[in-house]
Amino acid sequence: MDSSIKIKVCGLTRIEDVQLALSLGADYCGFIVYPKSPRAVSLDRAAELASYVPVGKRVIVDVETAPEELDQMRGSCFDYFQIHTGLQIGSPSLASMSYQLGKERLWLAPRLDTKDEFSEEFTTFADTILLDAYQKDLYGGTGHTSDWPRFTQLSAAYPKTKWILAGGLTPSNVLEAQSATGARQLDINSGVEVEPGVKDAAKLREVFQILKPK
Repeated sequence: MDSSIKIKVCGLTRIEDVQLALSLGADYCGFIVYPKSPRAVSLDRAAELASYVPVGKRVIVDVETAPEELDQMRGSCFDYFQIHTGLQIGSPSLASMSYQLGKERLWLAPRLDTKDEFSEEFTTFADTILLDAYQKDLYGGTGHTSDWPRFTQLSAAYPKTKWILAGGLTPSNVLEAQSATGARQLDINSGVEVEPGVKDAAKLREVFQILKPK
């Protein structure tokens, strides 16, 4: 497997899981502060966990973040801001969020049902787009796989954008997912857990052995 593939381990809530992910070669570590997530931690706890992560690898994850909350996050130690949103194209909130964070630091995760259109305008707000599985009223971490053919289509259509594949990636399907989509960056979360927020060390090691064999 190509060593240039990048892996983000998301939904981290424990120091030991952060340290394991880094020891295996994680390129990014993600910390969820969305209160309704079963993997949610407070902003203070997220910053504490991120303090164990080298600069350049720290990702904070939230949903429909208000401007004042973005200011708090931006004032903390995080390098990238993965924001899941159902906002429509042309929304001033999207433009404001991009301006507030900088499009190079914003990882935009638009909630897209199969029938929803992806507009090129999304790529003007963020240099990086994360495509996750869609499920009504849920934002990520659902365990469902995303739309691989659509990921392939969109990443080919917008090659200047960085694309991240997320959604139900496990040791049993991650190689197929990468091969089918050509994804250069993958987001690993629920598929390597014992329970929400607690990583399964064996599964995590297996994913890295598959994607980043040493």
